[in-house]
Amino acid sequence: MAVSVKKTTNKKKKKKNENNMPLVNTRAVRVVLGLFFGILCVFTVISLISYVFTWAKDQSLISNPNVIQNSFEAHNSGGKVGFLWADFLISKLFGIGAFIIPVFLGAVSVYCLRIKKVKLIRLFFIILSGAIVFSVLFSYIFSFTSMDSMFGKGAGGSYGYFVNQWLCAMLGNVGAGGVLLLVLFIWLTLLSKKVAIKFDNIMFKTFHSRDKSDNKDIKSDVEQMEDMGPDVPEIIEEVVEESDDELRMETEDNEKAELIEQKKTTDVRDKEVELVVEKNDNDFFSNLSEDEKARLFDPRLDLPSYKQPPLSLLEDYREQWYEVSRDELDKNRIKIVNALANYKIKVDRIVAKMGPTVTLYKIKLADGVRIAQVKRLEEDIALSLAAKGVRVITLTDAIGIEVANEKPSIVALKSVLNSPKFKAADMELPIALGITVTNEPFFIDLEKMPHLLIAGATGMGKSVGLNAIIASLLYTKHPSEMKFVMVDPKKVELSLYYKIEKHFLAMLPDADKAIITDTQKVIFTLKSLCQEMEHRYDLLEMADVRKIREYNEKFLSRRLNPNKGHSFLPYIVVVIDEFADLLITAGREIEEPIARLAQKARAVGIHLVIATQRPTTDVITGTIKANFNSRIAFKVNSMVDSKTILDQTGANRLIGRGDMLVISPGSDMTRVQCALIDTQEIKNLTNYIGSQRGYSHAFYLPEYVDNDSAEGIGEVDLRKRDKLFEDAAKIVVQYQQGSTSLIQRKLNIGYARSGRIIDQLEAAGIVGPFGGSKARSVLVSDFDSLDKIITSLDHY
Repeated sequence: MAVSVKKTTNKKKKKKNENNMPLVNTRAVRVVLGLFFGILCVFTVISLISYVFTWAKDQSLISNPNVIQNSFEAHNSGGKVGFLWADFLISKLFGIGAFIIPVFLGAVSVYCLRIKKVKLIRLFFIILSGAIVFSVLFSYIFSFTSMDSMFGKGAGGSYGYFVNQWLCAMLGNVGAGGVLLLVLFIWLTLLSKKVAIKFDNIMFKTFHSRDKSDNKDIKSDVEQMEDMGPDVPEIIEEVVEESDDELRMETEDNEKAELIEQKKTTDVRDKEVELVVEKNDNDFFSNLSEDEKARLFDPRLDLPSYKQPPLSLLEDYREQWYEVSRDELDKNRIKIVNALANYKIKVDRIVAKMGPTVTLYKIKLADGVRIAQVKRLEEDIALSLAAKGVRVITLTDAIGIEVANEKPSIVALKSVLNSPKFKAADMELPIALGITVTNEPFFIDLEKMPHLLIAGATGMGKSVGLNAIIASLLYTKHPSEMKFVMVDPKKVELSLYYKIEKHFLAMLPDADKAIITDTQKVIFTLKSLCQEMEHRYDLLEMADVRKIREYNEKFLSRRLNPNKGHSFLPYIVVVIDEFADLLITAGREIEEPIARLAQKARAVGIHLVIATQRPTTDVITGTIKANFNSRIAFKVNSMVDSKTILDQTGANRLIGRGDMLVISPGSDMTRVQCALIDTQEIKNLTNYIGSQRGYSHAFYLPEYVDNDSAEGIGEVDLRKRDKLFEDAAKIVVQYQQGSTSLIQRKLNIGYARSGRIIDQLEAAGIVGPFGGSKARSVLVSDFDSLDKIITSLDHY
């Protein structure tokens, strides 16, 4: 295959190196400019204010040709220079409208000092147009008063004076006034957020597209390869450097479009208008009319004042985002070509796609070269590059070689949650995981997965990944819509989430803590979840639907009767950290209910996320793998461990620190840099949620009594009935559910007392005997029959 090549001379290379040398310290220049414009802003304000009161006294200075050198003193607080500067802005230009000029000078100072983000181009147009508008407006207004000679040409300065004279001559006083009001209205409209966002987007696309086209022209130059033998053909190198900062820039440009005012508290941070991630309405709600929406039941009304946490609680880690240099790209390119040339593998083209921690080199092989040849050289290529994380993958039209960057960047969870693609996605249980090798935000819907297995060696990012999953759901779901069952055998990994117990956590009614650390309690909880699963399937059968989403839609539209036991069903996400420890202590008792839930619980909204740092076959068994099709693998120590998790190699070649491989049904394996959320960010998040009003207690799962330890109720004296016996009986009959936890929730009493009441109800013939994992049957179908039983009990 003939390839045209433009040779690069030494002179050109020398020039290129010279251009890459930093001539100045950019940060120092920025600080100097910031201080300069800050001082100029203050000086201008002082000079303008003083000019208003002293302009008549200093008029003699203007007629003197040597105003700077003469002995006369200026009355202006800014001295002679201040007077001349203020006279130029006010008298020669904009009159009172000149007072808007220091705003721009101050903004430039803020921009240079990086105190706050400022859109200088938009602000420049607003300030300039504002000065012009107010110049003409003040000239028009004061022309009807005795102050029309203010500052020589009037309150509008020379510019406003002449424009006003022309307008009045052309349209008359009334017409000129109408035009000025219209122009003022248009200027005020420019200040609105929506217009500002559109302007920013236009400017961003204009300059960004121009930058990318210029960049492409530079990077598409054909260069002669170095250190290559005479038998190796020279290649066309086409590196497409997608902006590493593109995702964050796009996020910034769309921030203002999503502003929602948060709850005002004593904390200054909470007084600001913050960004939140809003749940997209699904097709069911979007197809309803306004009247139909008004008749819907809203489960969020249980906590109407609940506010979703703002993204300001999270860090953006911008100072730890590094760009891949052209020198690094060229160096790796040459090494890759040389390594392949040693095995007589010819290359047509290389395209680089840069991610936060890994760069993907897409290699177009010459005709006749088989991809399998390159795959077999993975070890040799890794050795030649002398870099971490080298992995050879097969692409649709090329071979891909992933190489770790010399300086890995940190991906902030905030940037992924705030990305427009994440916000636009229609997901029930959205999880923001990180950024891919091609610099795209990566997120998944747990509801569709439907369960997730996470594995990796110690210290490779597994705990951070779990926290990113939990935080994503906390940011996107209301407490009424989702609950967590958290299992933490280590007792320290998930302890930070205790503060949200009354908002998002679920537990057994008799449990001491919402986050489960005891193995026996874990077994009971998993079996209770199986009981909850069967109960939900019964409700779906009664409602004649197949999935929880359809059931909740039917319930929200008031087509299901709560008196028949129907209620809104929140999603339940079961998070189990260090699954291996549980298997060591409980074994089959843990694996059986997990396998049962994994097989059946998806349709009723129960989803499992289990994690382990021991990816061995005795932990990730065939049963687990068969029911967890979606898996995340962080770096592991061996090829065997990688195959245990993913059924293929690759995880052993990751670089650690959150570098991971993700597989799910229907999609290819994807390499992702996990988003970071550290301990302080989790504390900020849980403190924000926990400080708000929550439910009276955690969400109670069905009570579970171990069959081996269950005993009969013994002798029950119905003459010593509990004071709440009659209320409990009515609740049981109303909901047709003989449940201790139901009585406990409705009457807000302890588990032991509700257990004694259920025993009394059994003795009275209102509920049936204990039935193991199944709820007790209710023997009374209506309140009339119940009244007869209670009346008969009164004769004891």
